[in-house]
Amino acid sequence: QVQLVESGGGLVQPGGSLRLSCAASGSIFSINVMGWYRQSPGKQRELVATMTSSGTTNYADSVKGRFTISRDNAKNVASLRMNSLKPEDTAVYYCYSDVTHMTVDFVPGYKSDYWGQGTQVTVSS
Repeated sequence: QVQLVESGGGLVQPGGSLRLSCAASGSIFSINVMGWYRQSPGKQRELVATMTSSGTTNYADSVKGRFTISRDNAKNVASLRMNSLKPEDTAVYYCYSDVTHMTVDFVPGYKSDYWGQGTQVTVSS
């Protein structure tokens, strides 16, 4: 089993900054994609930013130039730096990872997708 633990959400004024972190732990051989999605009331969950293990990033158009994703592959940690926050960034942010599990023989096993519990980000004056 794998757990994703998020931290860093909160209340911030428009134009402010926040940093979210996500740490994956458990029976992990490797993680290809780590990233962040968000969901606000009445809307579907949407991509915010992802990064592959080789460093390829993908950002939603609405956050390009404002948000920056980074990760430490050795520690299975991903971070999202959010600058110039807007009220429309208000949402619950979920960490996502696609994990290749470690088998008892320490070789790659099956793959599964995991989600964090979500952390609230509120941008309001």
